[in-house]
Amino acid sequence: EMQLVESGGGLVQAGGSLRLSCATSGFTFNHYAVAWIRQAPGKEREVVSCFSESDGTRYYAPSVKGRFTISSDSSKMTVDLQMNSLKPEDTALYYCAASESPSAWRLCTKALADYWGQGTQVTVSS
Repeated sequence: EMQLVESGGGLVQAGGSLRLSCATSGFTFNHYAVAWIRQAPGKEREVVSCFSESDGTRYYAPSVKGRFTISSDSSKMTVDLQMNSLKPEDTALYYCAASESPSAWRLCTKALADYWGQGTQVTVSS
């Protein structure tokens, strides 16, 4: 069965860094779009970063652009999110999510995914 499992979350001081990792299994990795999506209490669900293997494009939310980097390793079937210069505003539950390539637009623009991980908590202290 298709699965996504996140890891790497934790507590970090403002200005610090974390690297989140999403391990995927059970599907054709290169035919899916993958995103990191975060949810914080009282805030709208936000697509932090997204990429589609169908066209090779990558998206970053304006709030994280220049600080976060998404990367993938097709051989290991993992998708990582390197987060630098973390701010308290980055505190949220971070999900790895994926959709089949034809639905990449929905995933990357609307945060609507076919598959979700369980989430990993990121807390940034001031």
